[in-house]
Amino acid sequence: MRKGAFKLLLVLPLFLTLVITASGCQKKEPVELTVFSGAGLKDILPQITNEYSKKQPEIKINVNFASSGTLQKQIEQGAYADLLILPGIKQLAALEVKNLVDKSTCQNLVADEIVLVVPSNDQKIKDFLDLMAPEVTKICLGEPVTVPAGEFAKETLVYLKLWDKLQPKLILAKDARQVLTYVETGNVDAGLVYNSTARAAPDPGKIKIVVKATPGMHKPIIFKAVLLKGTKEREKALDFLHFLAGPEALKIFERYGFKAVSL
Repeated sequence: MRKGAFKLLLVLPLFLTLVITASGCQKKEPVELTVFSGAGLKDILPQITNEYSKKQPEIKINVNFASSGTLQKQIEQGAYADLLILPGIKQLAALEVKNLVDKSTCQNLVADEIVLVVPSNDQKIKDFLDLMAPEVTKICLGEPVTVPAGEFAKETLVYLKLWDKLQPKLILAKDARQVLTYVETGNVDAGLVYNSTARAAPDPGKIKIVVKATPGMHKPIIFKAVLLKGTKEREKALDFLHFLAGPEALKIFERYGFKAVSL
């Protein structure tokens, strides 16, 4: 064997080691984002995060689902999150006043509406006014003080002049998903939820939508996303925020009854 070839054999393993090491150094470090989201997106948001992960596999997204009021309280008490998604107008405003969210990053994502749902075998309720019937004894909606879906549902009933009359029949739930569960299990005669919540029902054969609230019965329902002031991953959180507001996420939202924001 020639002397030069022998030297090459000695040097080559060292060279390959350096190349592999350098490549390893360039590998992107995994990043975790914590997202706080309204419970109404519990069945939908995981599909969107899965699509995002295909594009950004180095970013892992952890989601905490709860009512807007609960999320507001958790953030005010110091819970860490990079991004917040919710439809609660007053909850978001309260966080803005306390300088806990970055207002400059706030994005309108999608619009929704309130619907009246009943068990699939029900024949007695076909409209909001049928809730006054004596045989209808239990009507569920989210707690209006802490649950935006409940607040919009209350606005709808107030508009129809039914709120005061239906008080003895009302059962208040902790979030829109719980309302749907009560309807699915037949524990209540009817419930008022987001259209998207009804469309994302785990077992759609157990419930049916009988009527939608018309424009004007409640304030516009717009899901918003915003970065938290305390985020440690601003660049990555902004990237996910832009994906949420983009066309690929909108296609998934629309499959569940959401609409593009037309403001």
